[in-house]
Amino acid sequence: MTSTAAARPHRLRRRIVASAATLLLVLAAIATWALDRYVIDHVEVENASAYEAQVAEEQTGTDLTTTATGASETDDEADPSITVTEHTYGSGSDAATYYVADVVLTDITQLRSAFADDAFGENIIEDPSDIAADVGAALAINGDYYGFRTTGIEIRNGVIYRDEPAREGAVIYADGTMEVYDETTTSAQELLDAGAWQTLSFGPALVDDGVIVEGIDEVEVDTNFGNHSIQGDQPRTAIGMIDANHYVLVVVDGRSSTSAGVTLTELAQIMADLGATEAYNLDGGGSSTMVSDGTVVNVPGGRGDERGTSDILWVG
Repeated sequence: MTSTAAARPHRLRRRIVASAATLLLVLAAIATWALDRYVIDHVEVENASAYEAQVAEEQTGTDLTTTATGASETDDEADPSITVTEHTYGSGSDAATYYVADVVLTDITQLRSAFADDAFGENIIEDPSDIAADVGAALAINGDYYGFRTTGIEIRNGVIYRDEPAREGAVIYADGTMEVYDETTTSAQELLDAGAWQTLSFGPALVDDGVIVEGIDEVEVDTNFGNHSIQGDQPRTAIGMIDANHYVLVVVDGRSSTSAGVTLTELAQIMADLGATEAYNLDGGGSSTMVSDGTVVNVPGGRGDERGTSDILWVG
């Protein structure tokens, strides 16, 4: 055997080892990225309730005495009216169970947002019922799961947390009204200057000016790696405005033998039938949860197991 022929197996082995090492490095890099992107907490604001109280004090020039949720202890407003009812949409194997919280507020500041672990950032999660218990919510639904992404305009309780316009959003103003809007046409500061109290960034819009939005069964949200289609029959969560300070919060069960879930168009029809003039789709699927007086009233994920999420909307 010549020396050249003898060297060929050695070169082949070296190439195999080098290729395997390269593959392992690539897989390690992907695993590190995935852990960082979807698992490891990235806290941007700790103790968000205290931060909101500080911002409110700076804006008003008043030394506010606040509770852990940031609400003034001197508030003497009448309690909000909350009525929760159960309904069925469709029939037979397509039937879906949904829950409606009809909420009439004295002031829009009674509709608040809360973050998992009272912290703003990526991948910070708690079960919705635990977040609700932390703030003493009489009623709560899951929010837009802002912590899964790094984009969107996020104003919560009158404070700007994120200003990365990306999609169709919803804004709730200090006068108690709500509208759907294109985030890419404005900024968080412009919305705040216009009186924004809450913004939500998921979508799509379901009802606008009393009319069901066309083409919503073709919309996809966050189609990047790690997400799933929001089309077809799914568990759903939505918020809608009937009049200023009069809202309906809706959670639809799905993925079970007793509740099929609904399409986005069917969800829009539910909201329109409830009298919503503006309505917006929030995070759904396993996140869809409604908590009333400390009890989860629906069946999250079709099995009754809550899924951790980054935020809730709540009424006290």
